[in-house]
Amino acid sequence: MPLRILIPKGRIHENVAELFRDAGFSVHLSDRTYRPDLGADWLDAKIMKPQNVGQLLELGSHDAGFTGIDWIEENNSDVELLLDLDFDPVNIVAAIPSGATKETLKSKKIVVATEYVTLAENYLKQNNYNYKILRTYGATEVFPPDDADMIIDNTASGRTLHDNGLVIIDTLLRSSTWFAASKEAMRNAEKREQIERLAMLFKAVLDGREKVMLEMNVAESHYKELVEGLPAMRSPTVAPLYNDGGGENGYAVKIAVKKSEAPDLIPRLKKAGAADIVEYALRKVVP
Repeated sequence: MPLRILIPKGRIHENVAELFRDAGFSVHLSDRTYRPDLGADWLDAKIMKPQNVGQLLELGSHDAGFTGIDWIEENNSDVELLLDLDFDPVNIVAAIPSGATKETLKSKKIVVATEYVTLAENYLKQNNYNYKILRTYGATEVFPPDDADMIIDNTASGRTLHDNGLVIIDTLLRSSTWFAASKEAMRNAEKREQIERLAMLFKAVLDGREKVMLEMNVAESHYKELVEGLPAMRSPTVAPLYNDGGGENGYAVKIAVKKSEAPDLIPRLKKAGAADIVEYALRKVVP
């Protein structure tokens, strides 16, 4: 039986689709269908709203999927969290109109607009608010000040809140996209192996995005000093260069390093005697 995968609809869809493509799967979605073809007969995919993914995994109607940790927490979904993809990071925050204060809000019964009813209930009770929750279905930031005294919503930068005259007073949760699995599926040996295979490929892609490969040549006289100063995942790959007897012996050196290290490292390698330095991207890295 194919592994049943839930792919999120909406803003995080393209990041997940790109992850599949970089892992070696094709992603084809015809118009007006919710059944993408991943190009693998052992995968059966369906597109669903991320709000529902955790619930469906808990029910066991699907084996694995992608959703934000905010919706896992909001729905109290009992699933197995496998890999934080760190896509679309947001904070779930409490925000109020500029000029209002916690103290003034706690002196009266307030209306709180939110899509996150469970998270909001927990926060408001813990902070001793007298409240009524107004369930929203998007565009929560437009409710204050006429229709709500506070909102609890997700934000990436806070810009939308600021543009609507709101200020953040508390952060409830940091959320990002996770690869998660049904606990029922993880108890099945065959499905567990398939899910773990996907998780390994996804992690390899994510690690590959953070690293680059550097290749260089170095003369024997500079080799020891250069190699001892190299950062690497474990140790550099070194091979002797062909020498026809007309010059100094040398080596070809290859290392995988963090992408952020390369701008500083390449000039240092050149100064230490490296030549013919080449940098290129990595598709997957499996330690």
